Formats: sequence, structure tokens, C-alpha cells
Amino acid sequence: MRVEFHFDFGSPNAYLCHRVIPEIESRTGTKFEYVPVLLGGVFKLTGNISPAVAQKGIRNKPEYEALEMRRFVSRHGIEDFRMNPHFPVDTLAIMRGAIVARTTGCFEQYIDGIYRFMWSDPRKMDDLEIIRGSLSECSLDADAILEGLKDPKIKAELVRSTEASVARGNFGSPSFFVEDELFFGKDRLDAVEREIVSRTRYPLSPPSDI
Repeated sequence: MRVEFHFDFGSPNAYLCHRVIPEIESRTGTKFEYVPVLLGGVFKLTGNISPAVAQKGIRNKPEYEALEMRRFVSRHGIEDFRMNPHFPVDTLAIMRGAIVARTTGCFEQYIDGIYRFMWSDPRKMDDLEIIRGSLSECSLDADAILEGLKDPKIKAELVRSTEASVARGNFGSPSFFVEDELFFGKDRLDAVEREIVSRTRYPLSPPSDI
């Protein structure tokens, strides 16, 4: 069974999912595949806009969304989450870096490191020199990764990954696919887990009432 997490480092909700995914992996025995997508590209292809823009001027809704985030953080015991003071951050470089890291065998280490410096020890992660220093702190080859950002193949792969994700139904981040079944948002993680369990128990045709 293929379970995918389509992510962009710029989404705080995607980061919170990243922190909870290991719990689901442990309970279900199913490994999530991380798929980098550029959220700006997803928005452009779908006509979507960021929640910060969509909720601007709406009375009470932003406050409620902040409340739901605090509830999620508390429920899962995530004590080191910090909103990035530079938000929104242009994630083009660090998302291309994820493609480089995937091709050079340091993907998981890169993801943990970048997420740390976006939402735990937040920095301005669209500044190349800050990215360089942050990667070095994670014992990653910063020079090689930053050089890889210039590679046309790396650029094209991020575009391809983003377009393919949208073609399957994605319109934002965090998004999940259990096989071809789409789930959107951190509040759908419970549904993702139920789908995994259902397909594990009934791999051919899961009963509709599960």
C-alpha cells in the first residue's frame, strides 16, 4: 500500500503533520512517502490562495483557526512549535533542495533539518546564506545542495512533481494520498489512519461502513 504526504515546508500545518506521522507509522506499520511539491505552483495551477489571504478581513475565523492549531499542538504534545516570524517564506530554494537531497541520499535528514529551522528554531529560510548555515548545522553538505539548486533537472523535477500532484487532485498542503484516495489538511490525519487500517484489513475491497 502506498501512502504519500505531499508537502511544502512553508505550511505550518504540514509541519505539524510531519510531527504526527511517526505515530501513525508506528501504529499501522505503514511508511509514509514524502513527496515535495511547490505550494505556490499548486496555487497557481488550481486558482487557490493561501489561508492567510483567504481569511483576511473575515471576523473570528482566523482566531478560530489559531485555536484549532493550539488544540492540535496540545493534543499531540508538540512543545517546540514556533510560528516563523518571517512567514510567509519563499520556499522555492528549500523545496528544490528537497529534490537534491532525495537524489543524494540525505532526504530524511534534510527534511528534519529544514522543518526544524522553519517551525521549531525558525529562521528566514529563503536567504541562501541562512540556508547554507542551517544545512551545515545539520551536518549536511551545504555547498553540494546549494549547487544542486541550479541544476535544470532539479528545477524540472520539482515542477513535474507539483504538476503531477495537482493532476491527482491536490490543491494545497498538507495533502495525503492513500493509494489514490485524497485527504487534505492536518485534521484529516485520523481519516488517513482509518483508511490505512481499513485497506490493511480488507486489501481488495474495503467495506464502505468502516
